[in-house]
Amino acid sequence: MWLFTEGGFVSAIRYNNEKDEITVRARDKKSLADIIDRTGAEIIKLPKTDYPYRVIISDAEWASWVADQALNIDYPNFKNRVYQTRGKDFAHLLSEVWGVMLEAERIEIEEETGKKLSSRDFFHRKF
Repeated sequence: MWLFTEGGFVSAIRYNNEKDEITVRARDKKSLADIIDRTGAEIIKLPKTDYPYRVIISDAEWASWVADQALNIDYPNFKNRVYQTRGKDFAHLLSEVWGVMLEAERIEIEEETGKKLSSRDFFHRKF
């Protein structure tokens, strides 16, 4: 599972089907800071992997942390909040992801209508 929060970006997996353990991976240490503060988990550094920072926590710790992220949303615009919490550079990366995922909307519209949309028509909502 990929999860973007106001604190960063994490990828959660169940490594080797470990019962009651979630490995939470990140590309930067800051993305794991809140989980580490909350659980006391120790960061595992694996610099030659696609996610060089990891923590291993229980299913309950993961579920509680994710629920708290959802329950503590108090902002009207996520990208602006990330700009405040992580700064301009991280917010720019998040905007890049947003832009790439915008293509999912175009793909769905093209599938539903059977028509290919130019970037211009899609941007101007001419469909």
